[in-house]
Amino acid sequence: MTAPSGVLVVGASAAGLATAEALRRKGYEGALTLLGAESHPPYDRPPLSKQVLSGAWEPERTRLRPQELLDRLDAEFILGDPATGLDAAERTVRTASGRELRADAVVVATGLRPRTLPGQDGLAGVHVLRTLDDAAALRRDLLASERVVVVGDGVLGAEAAATARQMGLAVTLAGPQPAPLALQFGPLASELLAGLHTERGVALRLGAAVSGPTERDGRVAGVRLDTGEVLPADTVVVALGAAPATDWLAGSGLRVDNGLVCDSRCRAAEGVYAVGDVARWHHERLGTLIRLENRTNATEQAAAVAGAVLGDDRPYAPVPYFWTDQFDAKIHVHGVLSADAEATVVDGDVADRRFVALYRRAGAVTGVLGWNMPKQARMLRQRLADAFWDPAEPDRAPAPASTGSPAGR
Repeated sequence: MTAPSGVLVVGASAAGLATAEALRRKGYEGALTLLGAESHPPYDRPPLSKQVLSGAWEPERTRLRPQELLDRLDAEFILGDPATGLDAAERTVRTASGRELRADAVVVATGLRPRTLPGQDGLAGVHVLRTLDDAAALRRDLLASERVVVVGDGVLGAEAAATARQMGLAVTLAGPQPAPLALQFGPLASELLAGLHTERGVALRLGAAVSGPTERDGRVAGVRLDTGEVLPADTVVVALGAAPATDWLAGSGLRVDNGLVCDSRCRAAEGVYAVGDVARWHHERLGTLIRLENRTNATEQAAAVAGAVLGDDRPYAPVPYFWTDQFDAKIHVHGVLSADAEATVVDGDVADRRFVALYRRAGAVTGVLGWNMPKQARMLRQRLADAFWDPAEPDRAPAPASTGSPAGR
């Protein structure tokens, strides 16, 4: 394949920037454009729910690269102009300002849009947490609040609850699971996480869904559970997960189904690729479509996509990995965990909150979780990889969910 004379990356955050950098690293010298919906230069998302929200970092510290390194990319950055449409056959992208950008190869890296509660639009004091501007607005409200309710018991919700509690607020974490991250971690780690939050003063109201916010004079006053109970709040954080940002692809002719569907080379159509949270691609070793929402995948997949754009005909088949920091717990996960897997502690001690657990389904090792033991968990990754990816035993491969942890981890 001849290298393209122009590449357009739609999305200028971690996955998009990493794709552009990988293209240059691999020798691509043609025209390169990054189109971003936000006005900010590329920045990192993991600190938003922790360091930025707490005030430990100024927002500028999240920038992925200083300006001089961005300049060395010799790329055109078009920021603050969201993509609104794609002609896949012509590889032409339309933008909100009326631009039409054509390239020989288009890489879709538009990420996610957070889900919201019914009735939250326009209501003061209700926040999602996806962008740098979201984090700044939420921090302003938290500093003026005493009580916060976090709606959502996944990674982002648990991190936001931990941060708000460390800021001195009265925090309630609400969600339908029996414990934070129960569906991802299973009972061993999720119950330990619930205990950690409770010890640190987070009130857990789990096992019931939230039906919507309550209000007083145009501002949120709390959230109502489907049981009828109302949890009072000065500020509400909605962390109910996110959906792939694919609305702009309507009419493109591309297959959109819980992400932009791609082959094992992350290719959605001739000359059109996807990377990061928005990409749902065929994982050859798993034999299924998979979409991962985490920071590590954004970087690793970007290198694979850059190679595919330049003609490298190799499948992208990673061992999934993500991490989360909550209070003094640093949790690292390799592979695929599930609530119905058997978890066995193989190093350390749960009582000490320093341990590594192997997760098995049908006798096959599918995941490794390290709690404050990142190096030991990483050492077991190879054992996981050998069992997880053995092509001679395809029936032993796990059947992962189509999404992983939230992007940014």
